[in-house]
This record gives sequence, structure tokens and C-alpha cells, in this order.
Amino acid sequence: MRATPSKLICATVLIAILTSTLLYAQDSTITLSGTVTDSSGKVISNAKVTVKSAATGQTVETQSDADGHYVVSNLSAGDYDVTASAEGIGSVAAKATIAAGTPLTLTLTLTQVQAPEAPAENLPNAPAPNKTEPSLEDLGFTKSETQANAQEQALLDKRTRMLKIHQRMGLITAAPLIATVITSLGAGGKNESSASRDLHVALGALTGDLYGITAYYAIRAPRIKGTPKKGPIRFHEAMAWIHGPGMILTPILGAIAFNQKNNGEKVHGIAQAHGPVAIVTAGAFGAALLSVSLKF
Repeated sequence: MRATPSKLICATVLIAILTSTLLYAQDSTITLSGTVTDSSGKVISNAKVTVKSAATGQTVETQSDADGHYVVSNLSAGDYDVTASAEGIGSVAAKATIAAGTPLTLTLTLTQVQAPEAPAENLPNAPAPNKTEPSLEDLGFTKSETQANAQEQALLDKRTRMLKIHQRMGLITAAPLIATVITSLGAGGKNESSASRDLHVALGALTGDLYGITAYYAIRAPRIKGTPKKGPIRFHEAMAWIHGPGMILTPILGAIAFNQKNNGEKVHGIAQAHGPVAIVTAGAFGAALLSVSLKF
């Protein structure tokens, strides 16, 4: 039995329909699968996975299982945007191209998303960000007043150290000075032994030596220009003009009196001023010492 042309046409159309249906069914079975992990490689469960077709904009969503696996089926060939995210862990975005009849495996690694820094609040009275704060020069200070002077600072440090030694040596000198004044009471007269005079002279010599050291640190301490001298310091220096010459004159007069006594003579002439000068000197020294030791 010979087939008519109409029957051949119908058969051809039927075959074409069946072929396209089979091809569509084959494309519909394409799957995208993989694993969701964090940056350390640990699998992430319950992560949200979104697959979006670049051609149609159609979106499919799924979640990863307890082992971090996800599967999206019934996809057609084409390009896709794939995203995954998990709260508190991070997110990731990737692109995937699926070929006809070929399943695709894609591992999605989540990375921590850094939150953008909040913009600084512009307070009503706050200066503009690009405006600098006023400098000390803008307020009327010169550069010499606002910048440290290393040389002057070194001089100031040296002066402080030397004056501290001066003060300590002054306290040390006060002990033999008091002993010298006490022994002077037994160093005069006709019947006193030479031992009393020798002790008085020895203590006087020790006092003179310590006083010289004390005075050295005060005289050699650097002077700082423009440093004002206030009440106690001014009084201390005024007393120095009294006990300084007295410390020179007292041993000279004492040596004259010592020789007169050793010769059996009565202290006479200028040597008689030895006692009064020594007392005034000791008083001025004590007043100078107290002026920088006590606050008044």
C-alpha cells in the first residue's frame, strides 16, 4: 500500500514534535549542585542558595542540607548568577554556565562581609572635616614660645641637678658648723687646754672645706635668662652675701687668735672680732638654709 503525500506530511510533523519534546525533556533534567563552605572549608548547613537565569531573569531558591550540599534541578542550558549566604557567616556570588545535557558542580565558599563605616555625624558646631584647627601661632604665640629649646632645657636640667647638690651639701655643712660654734665656748680664756682649741680649729677647717664645696655648686650652676627669682630664693642669695665673706674672714681671724692663745697672750686687736663674725656668719648661713627648706 503506497503512502499518500498527506500522510507523509503528517508523519514528518509528528516526528519533529516528538524530537523537540525529547530535546526539551533532556534540557529540563540539567542540574546544578555543589557544597556550601566557609573560608576554612567547613560545610555550612541551611545556607540560602539562589540561582538566577541571565537570559530570562527567572529565579530558583533552595537551601543546603546538613552536609552543606545543595541541588537545583530542571535548569535549561545558559548563563546563571548564583549567590549563597548564611547569617553571621558571610555570602558569595558566582557565575555559572550550564551546557545542554551536562550537570554542573559548583562549590560556594562564603566570606565575611565587612560592614561599611558609618559616616561621621556633622554636628551643628563641628568644624568642617577639611578645615584644620587653629594653631598656637594663630592665637598670638611666636615660634620661639611654642617650640622647645633643647639647649635651654639641658641648661635647666644641669642647674637643677647642681642646686640639689648645693642644698644637700648645705645641710651636711650645718652639722660641723654647729659643732664649731659649740666648741668655741671652751677654746678661749687662759686656763683652757690646747686640745679644746685644736678641736675647735679642726671642726672649723672641716666646716670651711664643706662650705667651699657647697658654694661651688651654687656658683657654677648655669644661669637661665629670663627666670624670675622669688621671695625665698632672693632672701637665700641675700644671706649668701653675708655668710660668704664671713666664711672667709672667720678662719683668718681664728688663725690670728689661735696663735695669740698658743703664745700665752690674751686675744687682742682684730682677732677679738673672730667670735662676733663667726656668730653672724653662722646665723646668716642658718637663715639661708631655712629659707629654701621651709615654705613661707
